[in-house]
Amino acid sequence: MNNKNTVDINHLLTIMTQLRDPHTGCPWDLKQDFDSIVPHTIEEAYEVADAIEQKNWVDVKEELGDLLFQVVFYSQLATEQGLFDFDDVVTGISDKLTRRHPHVFSDTQFDNEAAVKQNWEAEKAKERAQKSQDDSLLANIPLALPALTRADKIQQRCASQGFDWDTLGPVVDKVTEELDEVMAEVIQTPQDQHKIAEEMGDLLFSVVNLSRHLDVKPEHALQQANKKFERRFRQVEKNVLEQGKSLNQCSLTELDFEWDKVKQDECNK
Repeated sequence: MNNKNTVDINHLLTIMTQLRDPHTGCPWDLKQDFDSIVPHTIEEAYEVADAIEQKNWVDVKEELGDLLFQVVFYSQLATEQGLFDFDDVVTGISDKLTRRHPHVFSDTQFDNEAAVKQNWEAEKAKERAQKSQDDSLLANIPLALPALTRADKIQQRCASQGFDWDTLGPVVDKVTEELDEVMAEVIQTPQDQHKIAEEMGDLLFSVVNLSRHLDVKPEHALQQANKKFERRFRQVEKNVLEQGKSLNQCSLTELDFEWDKVKQDECNK
Protein backbone atom coordinates (compact mmCIF):
# COMPACT_ATOMS: atom_id res chain seq x y z
CA MET A 1 0.00 0.00 0.00
CA ASN A 2 1.23 3.48 -0.82
CA ASN A 3 2.50 5.67 1.97
CA LYS A 4 -0.46 7.95 2.68
CA ASN A 5 1.90 10.79 3.58
CA THR A 6 2.99 10.99 -0.07
CA VAL A 7 -0.51 11.80 -1.32
CA ASP A 8 -0.51 15.38 -2.63
CA ILE A 9 -3.73 17.21 -3.43
CA ASN A 10 -1.71 19.45 -5.74
CA HIS A 11 -1.39 16.54 -8.17
CA LEU A 12 -5.18 16.42 -8.53
CA LEU A 13 -5.32 20.19 -8.89
CA THR A 14 -2.70 20.01 -11.65
CA ILE A 15 -4.72 17.35 -13.49
CA MET A 16 -7.75 19.63 -13.32
CA THR A 17 -5.75 22.54 -14.70
CA GLN A 18 -4.58 20.39 -17.59
CA LEU A 19 -8.13 19.25 -18.34
CA ARG A 20 -9.14 22.90 -18.61
CA ASP A 21 -6.12 24.02 -20.65
CA PRO A 22 -7.55 26.08 -23.56
CA HIS A 23 -5.13 24.54 -26.07
CA THR A 24 -4.54 20.95 -24.93
CA GLY A 25 -7.39 20.25 -22.54
CA CYS A 26 -10.42 17.96 -22.84
CA PRO A 27 -13.19 19.39 -25.07
CA TRP A 28 -15.92 18.20 -22.66
CA ASP A 29 -14.26 19.72 -19.58
CA LEU A 30 -13.57 22.96 -21.43
CA LYS A 31 -17.21 23.58 -22.30
CA GLN A 32 -18.46 23.11 -18.73
CA ASP A 33 -19.47 25.94 -16.40
CA PHE A 34 -20.86 26.19 -12.86
CA ASP A 35 -24.43 25.48 -13.93
CA SER A 36 -23.64 22.52 -16.16
CA ILE A 37 -21.66 20.74 -13.44
CA VAL A 38 -24.41 20.92 -10.78
CA PRO A 39 -26.38 17.85 -12.00
CA HIS A 40 -23.17 15.80 -11.96
CA THR A 41 -22.42 16.94 -8.41
CA ILE A 42 -25.85 15.89 -7.20
CA GLU A 43 -25.52 12.54 -8.98
CA GLU A 44 -22.09 11.91 -7.44
CA ALA A 45 -23.41 12.71 -3.94
CA TYR A 46 -26.21 10.20 -4.39
CA GLU A 47 -23.73 7.59 -5.65
CA VAL A 48 -21.68 8.07 -2.48
CA ALA A 49 -24.82 7.59 -0.39
CA ASP A 50 -25.80 4.50 -2.39
CA ALA A 51 -22.37 2.90 -1.97
CA ILE A 52 -22.49 3.53 1.79
CA GLU A 53 -26.01 2.08 1.96
CA GLN A 54 -24.72 -1.07 0.28
CA LYS A 55 -21.65 -1.16 2.55
CA ASN A 56 -19.49 -1.44 -0.58
CA TRP A 57 -16.35 0.22 0.75
CA VAL A 58 -14.41 -0.14 -2.49
CA ASP A 59 -17.13 1.81 -4.27
CA VAL A 60 -17.34 4.31 -1.39
CA LYS A 61 -13.66 5.12 -1.87
CA GLU A 62 -14.12 5.55 -5.63
CA GLU A 63 -17.31 7.60 -5.32
CA LEU A 64 -15.74 9.88 -2.72
CA GLY A 65 -12.97 10.54 -5.23
CA ASP A 66 -15.56 11.46 -7.84
CA LEU A 67 -17.25 13.80 -5.36
CA LEU A 68 -13.93 15.40 -4.42
CA PHE A 69 -13.29 15.99 -8.11
CA GLN A 70 -16.50 18.04 -8.24
CA VAL A 71 -15.08 20.38 -5.57
CA VAL A 72 -11.83 20.64 -7.52
CA PHE A 73 -13.73 21.36 -10.74
CA TYR A 74 -15.74 24.21 -9.19
CA SER A 75 -12.55 25.60 -7.66
CA GLN A 76 -10.83 25.58 -11.04
CA LEU A 77 -13.75 27.40 -12.66
CA ALA A 78 -13.65 29.97 -9.86
CA THR A 79 -9.89 30.40 -10.20
CA GLU A 80 -10.24 31.10 -13.91
CA GLN A 81 -12.85 33.77 -13.15
CA GLY A 82 -10.90 35.30 -10.26
CA LEU A 83 -13.57 34.40 -7.71
CA PHE A 84 -11.70 32.08 -5.32
CA ASP A 85 -9.46 29.05 -5.46
CA PHE A 86 -9.17 25.61 -3.84
CA ASP A 87 -7.07 26.97 -0.97
CA ASP A 88 -9.86 29.43 -0.17
CA VAL A 89 -12.34 26.53 -0.01
CA VAL A 90 -10.12 24.58 2.38
CA THR A 91 -9.45 27.64 4.53
CA GLY A 92 -13.16 28.45 4.65
CA ILE A 93 -14.27 25.01 5.86
CA SER A 94 -11.38 24.81 8.33
CA ASP A 95 -12.32 28.17 9.84
CA LYS A 96 -15.99 27.24 9.98
CA LEU A 97 -15.37 23.93 11.76
CA THR A 98 -13.07 25.60 14.26
CA ARG A 99 -15.59 28.37 14.90
CA ARG A 100 -18.52 25.97 15.33
CA HIS A 101 -16.62 23.72 17.75
CA PRO A 102 -15.27 26.06 20.45
CA HIS A 103 -15.53 23.20 22.95
CA VAL A 104 -12.89 21.34 20.92
CA PHE A 105 -10.63 24.13 19.68
CA SER A 106 -10.78 26.57 22.62
CA ASP A 107 -11.40 26.59 26.37
CA THR A 108 -15.18 26.91 25.97
CA GLN A 109 -17.15 24.23 27.78
CA PHE A 110 -20.76 23.09 27.44
CA ASP A 111 -22.74 21.14 29.99
CA ASN A 112 -24.29 18.63 27.59
CA GLU A 113 -24.90 17.69 23.97
CA ALA A 114 -28.01 19.89 23.83
CA ALA A 115 -25.90 22.93 24.71
CA VAL A 116 -23.39 21.99 22.00
CA LYS A 117 -26.20 21.79 19.45
CA GLN A 118 -27.66 25.10 20.61
CA ASN A 119 -24.30 26.80 20.11
CA TRP A 120 -23.96 25.17 16.70
CA GLU A 121 -27.33 26.55 15.59
CA ALA A 122 -26.47 29.98 16.99
CA GLU A 123 -23.24 30.07 15.00
CA LYS A 124 -25.08 29.00 11.85
CA ALA A 125 -27.62 31.77 12.41
CA LYS A 126 -24.82 34.34 12.68
CA GLU A 127 -23.29 33.04 9.46
CA ARG A 128 -26.63 33.25 7.65
CA ALA A 129 -27.12 36.83 8.83
CA GLN A 130 -23.65 37.83 7.64
CA LYS A 131 -23.98 36.47 4.10
CA SER A 132 -27.60 37.28 3.32
CA GLN A 133 -29.91 40.26 3.56
CA ASP A 134 -32.71 37.79 4.16
CA ASP A 135 -32.91 37.68 7.95
CA SER A 136 -35.69 35.09 8.04
CA LEU A 137 -35.18 32.01 10.16
CA LEU A 138 -35.81 30.02 6.97
CA ALA A 139 -33.13 31.77 4.90
CA ASN A 140 -30.58 29.71 2.98
CA ILE A 141 -32.33 26.33 3.08
CA PRO A 142 -31.32 25.08 -0.39
CA LEU A 143 -34.18 24.86 -2.87
CA ALA A 144 -32.44 21.97 -4.62
CA LEU A 145 -32.74 19.66 -1.61
CA PRO A 146 -35.09 16.67 -1.96
CA ALA A 147 -38.53 17.90 -0.89
CA LEU A 148 -38.80 15.58 2.12
CA THR A 149 -35.38 16.67 3.40
CA ARG A 150 -36.15 20.34 2.84
CA ALA A 151 -39.48 20.04 4.67
CA ASP A 152 -37.65 18.41 7.58
CA LYS A 153 -35.11 21.26 7.71
CA ILE A 154 -37.83 23.92 7.55
CA GLN A 155 -39.63 22.29 10.46
CA GLN A 156 -36.42 21.91 12.47
CA ARG A 157 -35.67 25.62 12.07
CA CYS A 158 -39.18 26.54 13.24
CA ALA A 159 -39.05 24.09 16.13
CA SER A 160 -35.76 25.59 17.32
CA GLN A 161 -37.70 28.79 18.11
CA GLY A 162 -40.61 27.04 19.81
CA PHE A 163 -42.98 26.84 16.84
CA ASP A 164 -43.78 23.18 17.39
CA TRP A 165 -46.09 20.84 19.25
CA ASP A 166 -44.83 19.47 22.56
CA THR A 167 -46.62 16.12 22.33
CA LEU A 168 -47.26 13.55 19.64
CA GLY A 169 -51.07 13.66 19.78
CA PRO A 170 -51.63 16.91 17.84
CA VAL A 171 -49.05 15.82 15.26
CA VAL A 172 -50.96 12.61 14.57
CA ASP A 173 -54.26 14.53 14.51
CA LYS A 174 -52.81 16.88 11.88
CA VAL A 175 -51.90 13.95 9.62
CA THR A 176 -55.46 12.62 9.92
CA GLU A 177 -56.90 16.08 9.25
CA GLU A 178 -54.79 16.53 6.12
CA LEU A 179 -55.74 13.07 4.83
CA ASP A 180 -59.41 13.91 5.32
CA GLU A 181 -58.92 17.14 3.36
CA VAL A 182 -57.31 15.25 0.48
CA MET A 183 -60.25 12.86 0.28
CA ALA A 184 -62.74 15.73 0.58
CA GLU A 185 -61.21 17.37 -2.49
CA VAL A 186 -61.18 14.06 -4.38
CA ILE A 187 -64.90 13.63 -3.68
CA GLN A 188 -66.05 17.23 -4.10
CA THR A 189 -63.83 18.47 -6.96
CA PRO A 190 -62.31 15.37 -8.62
CA GLN A 191 -61.33 17.37 -11.71
CA ASP A 192 -59.41 20.06 -9.80
CA GLN A 193 -56.00 18.43 -9.94
CA HIS A 194 -54.25 21.56 -8.73
CA LYS A 195 -56.26 21.64 -5.52
CA ILE A 196 -55.82 17.91 -4.94
CA ALA A 197 -52.06 18.29 -5.42
CA GLU A 198 -52.04 21.17 -2.93
CA GLU A 199 -53.81 19.06 -0.32
CA MET A 200 -51.47 16.14 -1.01
CA GLY A 201 -48.54 18.49 -0.37
CA ASP A 202 -50.04 19.47 2.98
CA LEU A 203 -50.48 15.78 3.84
CA LEU A 204 -46.88 14.96 2.97
CA PHE A 205 -45.65 17.96 4.98
CA SER A 206 -47.61 16.73 8.00
CA VAL A 207 -46.18 13.22 7.58
CA VAL A 208 -42.67 14.72 7.58
CA ASN A 209 -43.59 16.45 10.83
CA LEU A 210 -44.68 13.12 12.29
CA SER A 211 -41.39 11.56 11.18
CA ARG A 212 -39.45 14.36 12.84
CA HIS A 213 -41.32 13.90 16.13
CA LEU A 214 -40.56 10.18 15.96
CA ASP A 215 -36.87 10.97 15.29
CA VAL A 216 -37.06 9.31 11.88
CA LYS A 217 -35.44 10.90 8.84
CA PRO A 218 -38.24 10.96 6.24
CA GLU A 219 -35.95 10.74 3.20
CA HIS A 220 -34.20 7.69 4.63
CA ALA A 221 -37.49 6.10 5.69
CA LEU A 222 -38.94 6.48 2.20
CA GLN A 223 -35.75 5.13 0.63
CA GLN A 224 -36.02 2.06 2.83
CA ALA A 225 -39.69 1.65 1.92
CA ASN A 226 -38.76 1.87 -1.77
CA LYS A 227 -36.11 -0.81 -1.32
CA LYS A 228 -38.51 -3.07 0.53
CA PHE A 229 -41.20 -2.69 -2.11
CA GLU A 230 -38.72 -3.28 -4.94
CA ARG A 231 -37.33 -6.39 -3.23
CA ARG A 232 -40.78 -7.87 -2.74
CA PHE A 233 -42.00 -6.95 -6.22
CA ARG A 234 -38.95 -8.53 -7.82
CA GLN A 235 -39.72 -11.74 -5.92
CA VAL A 236 -43.33 -11.62 -7.14
CA GLU A 237 -42.02 -11.28 -10.70
CA LYS A 238 -39.75 -14.27 -10.15
CA ASN A 239 -42.54 -16.38 -8.68
CA VAL A 240 -44.88 -15.60 -11.56
CA LEU A 241 -42.17 -16.31 -14.12
CA GLU A 242 -41.50 -19.70 -12.52
CA GLN A 243 -45.18 -20.50 -13.11
CA GLY A 244 -44.63 -19.89 -16.82
CA LYS A 245 -46.62 -16.65 -16.87
CA SER A 246 -46.01 -12.91 -17.12
CA LEU A 247 -47.41 -10.25 -14.80
CA ASN A 248 -49.99 -9.04 -17.31
CA GLN A 249 -51.36 -12.56 -17.55
CA CYS A 250 -52.22 -12.55 -13.84
CA SER A 251 -55.28 -11.03 -12.22
CA LEU A 252 -54.87 -8.53 -9.40
CA THR A 253 -56.15 -11.22 -7.03
CA GLU A 254 -53.38 -13.58 -8.15
CA LEU A 255 -50.73 -10.87 -7.81
CA ASP A 256 -52.01 -9.94 -4.34
CA PHE A 257 -51.77 -13.61 -3.38
CA GLU A 258 -48.13 -13.77 -4.55
CA TRP A 259 -47.38 -10.50 -2.74
CA ASP A 260 -48.80 -11.84 0.53
CA LYS A 261 -46.75 -15.02 0.08
CA VAL A 262 -43.56 -13.01 -0.33
CA LYS A 263 -44.35 -10.94 2.79
CA GLN A 264 -45.06 -14.09 4.79
CA ASP A 265 -41.84 -15.74 3.62
CA GLU A 266 -39.89 -12.67 4.78
CA CYS A 267 -41.60 -12.76 8.17
CA ASN A 268 -40.72 -16.45 8.58
CA LYS A 269 -37.02 -15.92 7.93
